[in-house]
Amino acid sequence: MLPLLFLPYYKNVIEVREPGLYCPAGDFYIDPWQPVDRAIITHAHSDHAFPGSRNYLTAADGGTILRARLGDEAAIQSIPYGETLRIGDVAVSLHPAGHILGSAQIRLERAGEVWVVSGDYKLAPDPTCAPFEPLRCHTFVTESTFALPIFRWPAPADTMDAIHSWWRANREAGRTSVLFAYPLGKAQRVLAALDPSIGPIAVHPSIERYNAIYRVEGVALPETTAAAPSALILAPPGATERYAKASTAFVSGWMRIRGPRRRRSLDRGFVMSDHADWNGLLSAIDAIGAETVWVTHGYRAPLVRWLEEHGRAAVSIDTHSEAQEDEQ
Repeated sequence: MLPLLFLPYYKNVIEVREPGLYCPAGDFYIDPWQPVDRAIITHAHSDHAFPGSRNYLTAADGGTILRARLGDEAAIQSIPYGETLRIGDVAVSLHPAGHILGSAQIRLERAGEVWVVSGDYKLAPDPTCAPFEPLRCHTFVTESTFALPIFRWPAPADTMDAIHSWWRANREAGRTSVLFAYPLGKAQRVLAALDPSIGPIAVHPSIERYNAIYRVEGVALPETTAAAPSALILAPPGATERYAKASTAFVSGWMRIRGPRRRRSLDRGFVMSDHADWNGLLSAIDAIGAETVWVTHGYRAPLVRWLEEHGRAAVSIDTHSEAQEDEQ
């Protein structure tokens, strides 16, 4: 046995380095924003899955989506939720985050100390992905995309009722309804909850690309068709110029505030996010019971301040992974 002097010592299981969140004891990064030798990916959104790394590890449910994002040449290994993999001196397992299909929290255990990196997550029910799993740990790395008290989501069923009412009104008036939604995750969540008895549903090709993967993975989605008069069309936010004569709406957590809707000149805005709202963040942190919380990408300062005022150690961590309006 080596003398204790020569045993490796790491102050934290996770460190913040230039390419991203780094685990020295396992020599890997989590969601790096530069190419690295070994990357563990929480989910396939572009701000978390950067191309060019030598090796990738992700949850089995998200492997096909990650390959669609990174290309056939990417070296991707996938493991089921809950399976433990030993990497260096660290026991690594992936657990559901409830964000999109295949999204995962990364649990790291070394010498009895447990850290969890959440990636993006939500607590609201979603039939298109596995639900968020609270994991007890010593340090929890949480997102803070919507970490302001103003961000409180209505029940998903209420949002879908509002979307259906808007769609019916447009059909009665002979108008096409165009609902803008991020093409990976949000579009499938909305599509799964749409009532096809109201009328035909069409989707933009960038959304259908991921619909096909969701269906292969066993997620039930309604049939879609080519665009037709009075149809509801699901489209990515960047396609606004194609639908100038239609009634337009955007489904996003950012619709909770007026600015984004006004800037896009939309007829309607519907509030639904694949991220936890203020209450969801606090509920998750409380259920996890971590001694220390690292807060990253989003409204970091308000959440850190609230946690400190309520007796919990919290640290603001500056990372590259900053959420975009179109992705929420």
